[in-house]
Amino acid sequence: MASYRFAPGLPIFEHPMKHTIVDWAQIDTVMLDMDGTILDLHFDNEFWTQHLPRRYAEHHQLGLDESNKRLAPVFSENAGQLNWYCTDFWADITGLDIIALKHEIAELIGPLPGALEFLQAVQASGRPIWLVTNAHRGSVDLKLQRTGLGHYFEHIVSSHDFGYAKEAPEFWQALVKAFPVQRERALFVDDSPAVVAAAVDYGIGQVVALSHPDSRGGVREHGHNVVGERLVDLLPVG
Repeated sequence: MASYRFAPGLPIFEHPMKHTIVDWAQIDTVMLDMDGTILDLHFDNEFWTQHLPRRYAEHHQLGLDESNKRLAPVFSENAGQLNWYCTDFWADITGLDIIALKHEIAELIGPLPGALEFLQAVQASGRPIWLVTNAHRGSVDLKLQRTGLGHYFEHIVSSHDFGYAKEAPEFWQALVKAFPVQRERALFVDDSPAVVAAAVDYGIGQVVALSHPDSRGGVREHGHNVVGERLVDLLPVG
C-alpha cells in the first residue's frame, strides 16, 4: 500500500493504485460534476422516482400510478434539457415547492465513497477545482450547505448561469468565455454519457466518465470513453 501525504492538517489517505487513469502531469485545472460524481446520486434518484411522485399525488389527490403517468411524459420530453434541471420549471409543472421537497429528504445527501479524499488530494496539489453542474442554484446551495464541501471550489458554475445545459456545445463556449482556462490542460469528470460526450467534443484535455454514480444502483455504461468507477479511482494525484 502506497501512502500519499496531503498538506499539513489533512489526513493521510492510503490507496493501493500505483497508476492512475489521469495523466496528472498534463493537468492544471480540475472540473467536476456534482451529482453522481462528488455526491451520491441516490438522493436524486430517490427524489425524482419516489418522493416527488408521492408528494405530487398527495397534492393533487391522485393515486400514485396516475401521478407517475402524468409526470412520465414530462420527464421524457425534458431529459437532457435545461428545464430538466430547473427547480422553477418543475415548480410550475407540479404546483409544488421543489426545494422544500428536497429538504424533506436531505438526510440522503452525501458524498460518494472516496470523493472527499479526492478533493483533499487535488487541493493539496495546488490545482484549482471547479464545480461544474447542471443543478439549479437552489439545489447547489442545499447540497453544499448539507455537505460543507463548498470551500474546495475556486468556481461554482451552474449551467443555468449560461442558459444551456452541459449537454450543449454552447455551455462549454460560455464557460470558457466566463472563466478562461487552457482547456487542453483541464480534467473534467462526470457520470452522464451525454455530458461526457459534449466535453470530449469541445476539446477538454482529459475527460473521465464515472460508472457508479448511485451507491445503491448498478453500473452505468460509457462505451469507449475513459472510465473510472468513482473519483477515488483517479488517485494518486501526481
